[in-house]
Amino acid sequence: MKTTIPRENEIKRSWYLVDAADKVLGRLAVKIAGIVSGKDKVNYTPHIDLGDFVVVVNAGKIKLTGKKEEQKMYTDYSGFRGSHRDRPAAAIRAKDPTRLISDAIKRMLPKNRLMRQAFKRVLVYPNAEHPHQAQQPKPLEL
Repeated sequence: MKTTIPRENEIKRSWYLVDAADKVLGRLAVKIAGIVSGKDKVNYTPHIDLGDFVVVVNAGKIKLTGKKEEQKMYTDYSGFRGSHRDRPAAAIRAKDPTRLISDAIKRMLPKNRLMRQAFKRVLVYPNAEHPHQAQQPKPLEL
């Protein structure tokens, strides 16, 4: 048997389109994080970036289970004294509906250089419109 490690010019990146309307936030983020990091590929290697592009639409219609809309807190801190803020998920959704999905996916990726590269391939939009029609993303049912 021979183990091959794919080179950068051999990596084929696909584009996927995910509709987040009425999907549970955590379950959707797990699937997207796996696709972006390349774990769904047969030649997955932890130290090589093999992930695909994922376009997420309808981020404003994502579903949170239980009482997470009021009880789940998001923390913002600029580094200055007195600037620490905790806000519930409802307030974050009202201000920036894409942040819920973006934060969930980013926190599920490994904390290293590969995470920074992989997270650039996650494109989240609050509505059904997106500017990536030219890449012909394949609809992905999760």
